[in-house]
Amino acid sequence: MKIILATDHAGFALKEFLKKELIKDGYDVTDCGADKLDPEDDYPVLITAGCKTLLMELKSDPTAKGIFIGGSGQGEAMVANRFKGIRATVYYGEGLVPSNGQPNEILFLSHEHNDANVLSLGARFMTEGQALGSVLLWLTNWSHGKKEIDPRHLKRIALIDELTS
Repeated sequence: MKIILATDHAGFALKEFLKKELIKDGYDVTDCGADKLDPEDDYPVLITAGCKTLLMELKSDPTAKGIFIGGSGQGEAMVANRFKGIRATVYYGEGLVPSNGQPNEILFLSHEHNDANVLSLGARFMTEGQALGSVLLWLTNWSHGKKEIDPRHLKRIALIDELTS
């Protein structure tokens, strides 16, 4: 599976860690920056590069995914979600447990309900271990073993592109 990474200075160290671990696990990783720690860099520029690269990859490989990292992950997801065909979800780790008691449920639902192809992480809210565990879970699992998206959710996903084009 092709993985596109992008971050600014706030997520640089976490991106470098994830890149090394994902490559070790056999993923095909493309790093769209930042290339060095620069406190003056701007996440919109770097995330846009990641989005453009992911959209190119999706043309030939619909399983390609993006992992974008920032201080909170919020701005990165906002940039990513402006690109037609990209659906980014933000994740902070297991600290937010829904009423069903499943701490990682949002990772599953981001696939099952939204067909998310970008996971946006808040580096200031996760350890390296939490981030890696979350990324691997998101890349390899769907909700309760479900691998297909319900038609009602497919309709909603299509509506996003239709209404925002």
